[in-house]
Amino acid sequence: MSGDWYAPGAGPVADPEVLSRMLKADVVLLGEQHDRADIHRWQLDVATALQAQRPVVMGYEMFPARLDPVLADWVAGKLDEAEFLERAEWGEVWGFPPELYLPLFRFCRATGTPMVGLNCRRGLVREVGKGGWDSVPKADREGLTPARPSPMPYRRFIFDLTGGGPAGRGVSGPEDPALDRFLRAQEVWDRAFATRIRAARAAHEGALVIGVIGRGHLQWGGGVSWQLADLGDDSACVAVTQDSGDPPLDAGAADFVCRLS
Repeated sequence: MSGDWYAPGAGPVADPEVLSRMLKADVVLLGEQHDRADIHRWQLDVATALQAQRPVVMGYEMFPARLDPVLADWVAGKLDEAEFLERAEWGEVWGFPPELYLPLFRFCRATGTPMVGLNCRRGLVREVGKGGWDSVPKADREGLTPARPSPMPYRRFIFDLTGGGPAGRGVSGPEDPALDRFLRAQEVWDRAFATRIRAARAAHEGALVIGVIGRGHLQWGGGVSWQLADLGDDSACVAVTQDSGDPPLDAGAADFVCRLS
């Protein structure tokens, strides 16, 4: 697999060891910066290596779960690329250049690898962020359950990443309750991705589910892996990338980091 790997807090790790650890997991979460073509190439490289040795299912943050029938038609060869992007509402639900992601989608089509959407409707995120889970009727929750409150390292990560959310909230730090509204919204996505991953595992017995997800939902022991553990699945392996000149991440940031040259 491309790049040089290390385990935060432990040092360099050889490709075969990383691959072996991922193959033993039930879920592999590959973090990304959405606009980085090199990171998407890395995701494809890892997915290809895993698919060569074990059946996989690819789960994508980029698609809401309601579009799963469209993803199935794409994998089955029933749509050309233009039809697929139109029916998948790419410009409305995601909007980043499709060329960044098409190699991943073509890989699924060429290998017959199932694709599933992990996302929920944006309105649900806003509603829970504003008023909490109890403010949303159960019929409008898309089958999701309330998120497990995030651990402090993840709260700190989100605060550092976002500055505490929209300007004007006056959030002084990760412990500040003023961060809760923004974090509640973030946790809806985390819970949705975890719930859809669990459903994909149930629907594809024995397959390894690979989540293609923004790294902000994955690091420091929180996010998707934290919600998966709350749902009874604590076997997720989290991998993210760094540029070659960046300082190493501290222990707890992820299971593995790949330095991209």
